[in-house]
Amino acid sequence: MKIGFAGTPEFARHALEALLGHGQAGGQPIDMAVVLTQPDRAAGRGMQLAASPVKTFALEHGISVLQPRGLRLDGRWAEDAQAAQAQLTALGLDVLVVAAYGLILPKWVLELPRFGCLNIHGSLLPRWRGAAPIQRAIEAGDRTTGITIMQMDEGLDTGDMLLVDSLAIHDDETAQTLHDRLAVMGGVLIIKAIEDLAARRLKATPQDASQATYAAKLLKSEAALDWTQPAEILARRVRAFNPFPGTTANLPGVPETVKVWEAQVLPGGTGAAPGTVLACDSNGIDVATSDGLLRLLTLQKPGGKRQTVSVFLQSTPALTLGH
Repeated sequence: MKIGFAGTPEFARHALEALLGHGQAGGQPIDMAVVLTQPDRAAGRGMQLAASPVKTFALEHGISVLQPRGLRLDGRWAEDAQAAQAQLTALGLDVLVVAAYGLILPKWVLELPRFGCLNIHGSLLPRWRGAAPIQRAIEAGDRTTGITIMQMDEGLDTGDMLLVDSLAIHDDETAQTLHDRLAVMGGVLIIKAIEDLAARRLKATPQDASQATYAAKLLKSEAALDWTQPAEILARRVRAFNPFPGTTANLPGVPETVKVWEAQVLPGGTGAAPGTVLACDSNGIDVATSDGLLRLLTLQKPGGKRQTVSVFLQSTPALTLGH
């Protein structure tokens, strides 16, 4: 199988590594012909250009890398798209595996490989189509999620489902821990998909569009914790937004807005106004919500490091009880 791969972040790197390792270990022979990934981006305090995890891995293993700024032949980056089209056409790909690439694939890309494009999607489609399926599943309180291998079409995650596998979402699951587990699952499932494709065993199942939900991209404007919401919802948001963009809170007597990285729900009514700090010690900072208490456990001041609440309180003597 002559395979192309399109992906950018760590989630995609896991799949690329799995595919390459499988071929080298004597599985279905794989010719990883090319990798497409997003252009290098400025990152870090020095804002130096940095390669994506997928690019770094590909170059370490001698795989050709393409980084078009766009793929629309009539778009702003038409010159990049035309160059990519010529290079991909010349390769004669059997299939293009896509995982969190970050660019919309136009029709010419979808139709170029002999068997089209297979997408590794981090949800049980049709639930959580869109950019942030892992985070939105945690935020919504889903108990189960998984990986769907999908035959891509021109819609937003609307293609036929080819393979599906599921896993339980743990009570203490963060977006990071769930991402890591799903990335491993995605690598396993795409290998099976490639094997089934070679053996002509893949079967397509249309999605039930009436059951679709949309996983909108995470925005920094969503980060602030709203104490008028129930503690359970706030705790899920803390976990869903860890590591990005993180949740924030304003506490009485603390001039800066702090980030909240870990919190837990303390059930029961308080009778206090939402936002009131009812307890403050090494066990946690207990804040009243519209339903229950939210105990803050790990916090971070602007420009500082993450701290357990006991360390945080040592440097925050001004924090006071009350609203």
